[in-house]
Amino acid sequence: MKINGIEYKTIWFNEEKQVVKIIDQTKLPHKFIIKELSSVKDAINAIKTMEVRGAPLIGGTAAYGIVLAVQENKDLEFIKKCSEELIQSRPTAINLKWAVDRMIKKLVGINSDQILSIALNEAKEICDEDEKFCKNIGINGLKIIEEIYNKKKDTVNILTHCNAGWLATINWGTATSPIYHAHKKGIPIHVWVDETRPRNQGANLTSYELNEEEIPNTIIADNTGGILMQRGEVDICIVGTDRTLSNGDVCNKIGTYLKALAAHDNNVPFYVALPSSTIDWDIKDAKDIPIEERNSDELSHVEGIDENNQIKKVLIYPSKSKAMNLAFDVTPAKYVTGLITEKGISDASSEGLKKLFK
Repeated sequence: MKINGIEYKTIWFNEEKQVVKIIDQTKLPHKFIIKELSSVKDAINAIKTMEVRGAPLIGGTAAYGIVLAVQENKDLEFIKKCSEELIQSRPTAINLKWAVDRMIKKLVGINSDQILSIALNEAKEICDEDEKFCKNIGINGLKIIEEIYNKKKDTVNILTHCNAGWLATINWGTATSPIYHAHKKGIPIHVWVDETRPRNQGANLTSYELNEEEIPNTIIADNTGGILMQRGEVDICIVGTDRTLSNGDVCNKIGTYLKALAAHDNNVPFYVALPSSTIDWDIKDAKDIPIEERNSDELSHVEGIDENNQIKKVLIYPSKSKAMNLAFDVTPAKYVTGLITEKGISDASSEGLKKLFK
């Protein structure tokens, strides 16, 4: 996808310098900075500080983190230790552990002379696969948007939550991929972009990338979606997910559950877009999903551009107040109209997912 008319991916390996390059998403939308990761500690820090974020991109970064670990030390015990630290860097998104486990499985028993090239090829394959999957998610989700447009014969209003765009993946995005495909096909689209406190990833990232692709969009406060649905101004909700259980329960950015409830009450279809790497086939009960609790400073402080065009962080809460910053919630499968995957669209149920993937 494009930034300033130039096509980018969110992460890539620079062969000449032997470093991983990323778009530093903590600087968006005010500054566009490409950052180099030269060690596994750099990769861990990039995940922890959310320089990279979004379940598929976290997985891709972790895969390249293993490559950087191999560059530092080809000893398998060192690499396994680094893999554990990578997995612990953010607990909720299942793609991280999936990618690290896949990398380690590939490297066990490999001769040290070959291990770096094999690691690099596998990391590239993980990223290329995600890009392909996200493109197919878009092709499959496009059918839903086309159906709405063919009935409505007017602009399709889509509500998103957080950022499940190309900046959260390698390319295309999950929730945005059907939007991008519909736009490229000439279907008139308008996107309601949830601001998504506390980190404002909807406002800072989703709206930013939609602007770059010249797709009409409007940022709204997180609590505005309900009244828009009541007014008939939302045709469909499409969100992403950080972990979806095999029974169809969806763990995603905090506030997703409330959007699903509002959609259910107003008969608005509520779809979740995801690659198969985001499915957790092991956890059976949503209560067992590790929900990340982040620093309360993300709530009590906001960043913005001041009158001197400098990024400044300011306190917006009473200095003595406490705050809780849970990063994710769980939407029960009964509120999910369908799951849009690279293999097709399924019911949010064990039976639906098994038909596609088992």
